[in-house]
Amino acid sequence: MEKKINDSSPPDVEVSNHMDRNPSPPSSDDEEDSVGDSIGSTVYSKHWVFTTLTKLIEVISEDSSSGEQDSGDLDEDLENEICKVWDMSTNKDVALFLQEFKAPEILLGVIAKSKCSRLTEICVGILGNMACFQEPCLVISKNDDLGEVLLMLLSDTDPPTLLETSRLILTCLKQAEVSGTWADRISKAQSVRDNLCFIMTSSTNVDLLVKVGELVDELFQVDEDLMTAWIKGDSQPRESLSVTDSENNEPAALHLVPCVLEAAKQLRSDSPEGLDVYMHIMVLLGTVDEGVQAIVQCADGGKEIWNFLFDLTCSDLCQPNDPPLIVQEQKTLLSSVFSIMSMMFVSQADQNYTQIDKNLPLVGSIMRVTEHLDTLKVKNPEYCSPDGSDSDDEGDFHLQILRDICCEFLSHILSKITKENLLEGIKQGHVTKNRCLSALRHLLPVYDTSVNSLLAAIGEADRTLADTLQKEAQRLRRQS
Repeated sequence: MEKKINDSSPPDVEVSNHMDRNPSPPSSDDEEDSVGDSIGSTVYSKHWVFTTLTKLIEVISEDSSSGEQDSGDLDEDLENEICKVWDMSTNKDVALFLQEFKAPEILLGVIAKSKCSRLTEICVGILGNMACFQEPCLVISKNDDLGEVLLMLLSDTDPPTLLETSRLILTCLKQAEVSGTWADRISKAQSVRDNLCFIMTSSTNVDLLVKVGELVDELFQVDEDLMTAWIKGDSQPRESLSVTDSENNEPAALHLVPCVLEAAKQLRSDSPEGLDVYMHIMVLLGTVDEGVQAIVQCADGGKEIWNFLFDLTCSDLCQPNDPPLIVQEQKTLLSSVFSIMSMMFVSQADQNYTQIDKNLPLVGSIMRVTEHLDTLKVKNPEYCSPDGSDSDDEGDFHLQILRDICCEFLSHILSKITKENLLEGIKQGHVTKNRCLSALRHLLPVYDTSVNSLLAAIGEADRTLADTLQKEAQRLRRQS
């Protein structure tokens, strides 16, 4: 039976980042014997937290033994109280107190017995807040039983629970002291890969997709071997989660690259930040040979990926009427998209989708970006004066990366450009004098061969433009 992720939340359930709550937890002033009852430097009551957690243990034990607890049901008063603990746990003193009080072990027991999605979500959320602090994070990460249960929760069908679980694991992965522990734990659990792929390819919950993307992105940066194993896993038989092939009504394989692409499509209009994350995942995949092959062989020889990136570039990013500052805003996304397309262009140059005549709008987009980089004073380092007077003191490292990627991609395209391509590009307005001049300033002297290809083709297509570019090229070469 096909597994579904239920993206509809109960009316009063908040599924976004609960760290943004404005809590009003109980003060120790509310207790009769408040002397020494405050948690650290806060006004929060130790006794109240102790009482609340004790009540939670009692309730979950009673419900578990009676079997009366139904999914989605949680006593309103109890929910309000443990939500206050959730809010309080964003405070370091409270997180340390919860650690001292053995809260990770208590919450593990509650999660293991819980049949209520809301209760599970809150418990994992508390642990996620605690994990933001080093010492509690170490304690949580070293608990193998808790780690196993949390990884199992990634197969849950409740989006808020999945969101909090992903947030907790991501928070731990970002802690250098325990990132290896989590990567090793995840690498031994095949279900994690399948569950995350299933979420990417089936969920429409934007917050969840973004958080899962951040989790996968961080995981691949922590452990390249794990990433490679996940790519290779596409060829392995699996008996776990699957989506359904609508034509044959049979389970379809959960391949990593198509799942990443599906999530990117889902986030394209809803979350530019999330789209950026998934494009960076694709870039990471392209850093290993197995990933390159998975990308260029995905969905009709990579055509689906190429078409998505082409449309994204030519329809959404850095459009003709956008101001140059748009490049500053979109720099990381542009870098990722151009990096992936450049890799695909080189790897599959014989494919139809890489033919120059079909990609003239793309050529125009790349040149438009280099033109805006000129406006933003992102210079070719080769032309900075020895004393640095021509350099941009406010230069942006990420803009420099974008410049380098644009130059590399453009050089690949220009090495194959023809007179006919340029004539059509000029006719359609994609190739202009200013864009060509800007491209020369960025390409020389590193990509001299590609510049020569451009000048030769333009010499046949437009003699006047060719003379102008030849003079600029000579000037730049003398300067270098």
